[in-house]
Amino acid sequence: MSVPVSVEPSPEQPRRRRSLQTLRTQAAAVPRAWLPGVVGYACLLIGLVDIASAVFPRLRHSKVHSFAGQLPGGTTTLAAAGTLMIGLLLVLLAHALRRRKRRAWRAVCVLLPVGAALHILRWHQIGPAVVSLVLFAVMLVHQREFYAKADPRTRWRAVVNLVVMGTVSVLLGLLIVSTRAKYEIGHPGLFERLQHVGYGLFGFEGPVHYNADRMSDLVAYLLGGMGLFTAFTTAYLALRPEKPKPELTPEDEEKVRGLLDRHGERDSLGYFALRRDKSVLFSPTGKAAISYRVVSGVMLASGDPVGDVEAWPGAIKVFMAEAREHAWVPAVTGCSEVGGEVWTREAGLDALELGDEAIVDTGTFSLAGRAMRNVRQMVKRIERNGYSCQVRRVADLSQEEKYRIADAAARWRGTDTERGFSMALGRFGDPGDDACVVVTAHKAPEEGETGDDLKAVLHFVPWGPDGISLELMRRDRAADPGLNELLIVAALQAVPAMGVRRVSLNFAMFRSVLARGERIGAGPVLRAWRGLLVFLSRWFQIESLYKFNAKFQPEWEPRFLVFPNTRDLPRIGFAAMQAEAFITLGMPRLGRRRQREGLMPAPARPEVGEAA
Repeated sequence: MSVPVSVEPSPEQPRRRRSLQTLRTQAAAVPRAWLPGVVGYACLLIGLVDIASAVFPRLRHSKVHSFAGQLPGGTTTLAAAGTLMIGLLLVLLAHALRRRKRRAWRAVCVLLPVGAALHILRWHQIGPAVVSLVLFAVMLVHQREFYAKADPRTRWRAVVNLVVMGTVSVLLGLLIVSTRAKYEIGHPGLFERLQHVGYGLFGFEGPVHYNADRMSDLVAYLLGGMGLFTAFTTAYLALRPEKPKPELTPEDEEKVRGLLDRHGERDSLGYFALRRDKSVLFSPTGKAAISYRVVSGVMLASGDPVGDVEAWPGAIKVFMAEAREHAWVPAVTGCSEVGGEVWTREAGLDALELGDEAIVDTGTFSLAGRAMRNVRQMVKRIERNGYSCQVRRVADLSQEEKYRIADAAARWRGTDTERGFSMALGRFGDPGDDACVVVTAHKAPEEGETGDDLKAVLHFVPWGPDGISLELMRRDRAADPGLNELLIVAALQAVPAMGVRRVSLNFAMFRSVLARGERIGAGPVLRAWRGLLVFLSRWFQIESLYKFNAKFQPEWEPRFLVFPNTRDLPRIGFAAMQAEAFITLGMPRLGRRRQREGLMPAPARPEVGEAA
């Protein structure tokens, strides 16, 4: 029986509802959903034409070129450099236009008339100017199509911009210098031309000289303009105010914990909504919530909405309205079958089965029987080698033990970045996570050896009052094989005394394909699909996770990916791999100390005179 939640309306809620209603009205009034894509590609084409016109001398010749040559040299030369800068900006803004970004629309509405004027002023080319003005008129008429707000900002974009635009500027500069070889004095080589480009980007004269002052000025202005453009855009991205990263505020965390206390038994992934690097949206009644993170323009949620099922549609509508407001691609990874049905019905999305979650009933689990023979033998062998396990609530650990476990888990991690998004908590030992269960494996050092006796750790998060869900599995790489089996068996045998009857283990991606593909009578398509998964298992734990989970005779619960269109799947897949940290685009962190602090902060050192 659900308990009604009383939520006080905040002053922002009426304004929020009006904003969402306005977005729905705008979305319903838009007759041409394809238009932003067409406008974006047209903007890209115009930008490329502008760049080509500035780079290649022959493309700007026209019937009235001789008349244009009578204009003051500085005017026409600056116009050529301006056309190149506008072309670069149009190319950069084309993708944002396709995503309906309002700021990109404003910028392009300024650039197109200016670019048309420069075409007429410099080369008297009426065609490109007319195309630019027509696109400008189309954008004005359909301005309601471009309503999306900007994405969350990060200063990493400044670094990316410096590298990308610096590379583009060097390549374009080399092309500019190379296409004007007939005006050069002497025969400069590739190295001298690269030197000239490098000097020109910083506004200095290079080793290449020309037989006409007009051409020398043109090359200098083009190179200097690109250097200034790169410096300006990088400085803008670095110095602009940075929006906060996705963050679960203490108030939101308290509300989500309240929902989990009442409805947490519905989904084994519900507790992962408490990751601190996620944002959360609540239904209008406050009885349901969806946690998410925006990655590469994808608004990525995981698991089912938290809270009362009857309030899920309200939370989904708020989620979809937020996605439309920013033109993000909405997607959900790892939702249950019930969650997938609600998402597809309420949001008009599609669903794809991702794999299965392994769930073990602790009341029926036993090592007896032929099916468990291999696990039973492995566990006995590990125990004979001197390993033992402890199963405890995190609340029963001392602060020193918490830090020791977190420190060891960080050292045993094989990557520079803590992985996980949909099925990982990303922290250990937090005071709010005292209900979590930790399983540790120990082996005393042999005679003459030194070191910690801690050899492996499992960490489970609560799944309602009678379940736990695995979120962390780490072991010392020098430890004996089979230690993970010992830990899981120890957990399954000990947690019934804690009132736990359901244990969720690892997620097995595409499990049904692997299982059916190896059966007798499997068709060629299914066998080929299984063969591809086995091949990919060399880099990703696909087949190994399935076989490991199958050892414990679990029940398999399917999990789904919810997405808008098939064409969005590559983008969603890339964003999901970024969120799970399988793909990292940032600079690597230096030093293990800082990485460990991402899992659990170091305990404060006692002051002099205080008890240690």
